[in-house]
Amino acid sequence: MQRDVFLFNDENFLEQLRSAPYALGFYTLKFYTLNGKPVSRVTDTISEFYLYPTGGTLRDSTFNIVFYDSRFDTYRGFQPPHLKKAPGQEGGTSSPADTSAS
Repeated sequence: MQRDVFLFNDENFLEQLRSAPYALGFYTLKFYTLNGKPVSRVTDTISEFYLYPTGGTLRDSTFNIVFYDSRFDTYRGFQPPHLKKAPGQEGGTSSPADTSAS
């Protein structure tokens, strides 16, 4: 049986984050909702939410703050997918151009 990633919990939050689109400083995630709030049970409605990793806030479709969690705040050490270096990019071999006068 496949896991339902629209149930609101930490595991599904992180799972969606791995492939969520990132633009304009936020990730777009989707969860089941009840009265506009994400819930951890199946409902008739799935809504979009926006995670702002610089601040650790999850916002609803009108950009109201739904919750804050320091675990998802880059200022508290969270490394979202767009900031993680790809394998092989650590300690690159390129050096800045030599601008000294000869």
